[in-house]
Amino acid sequence: MKKLRPLILFLIGGLFYVLIELIVRGHSHWTMFIVGGLAFFLIGCINEKYRKMPLVKQMAIGATVITILEFLCGCIVNLWLGWHVWDYSNMPFNIIGQICLPFTAAWYILSLLAIVLDDHLRYWIFGEEKPRYKWR
Repeated sequence: MKKLRPLILFLIGGLFYVLIELIVRGHSHWTMFIVGGLAFFLIGCINEKYRKMPLVKQMAIGATVITILEFLCGCIVNLWLGWHVWDYSNMPFNIIGQICLPFTAAWYILSLLAIVLDDHLRYWIFGEEKPRYKWR
């Protein structure tokens, strides 16, 4: 089961990311499954390595990870391939329409959900340490 853990967490993260997009936007794209799975897995790795780090710092790192992944994915699927999956050009503080400050703030909140879900999945499914959080 330990060898399957990264794949299981990736799949759960991808599924949740797509579900969130379906709820919020009404549609999603298969590439968002990959971005979501990778983001969830990476946030979980950071969370595991820096357990004693205050939650607000983990959330800031998580928001940064998601923003970087979204920028890289956007450059590939939107700018290079021209698939037009999203466009933040009309949003304030955007960078070439692929990322923007308001969504980075949203990723900050989403990171909290990812951290807590990752911890509880590791506890429930893989029998790891019971989650405890430190805000400061």
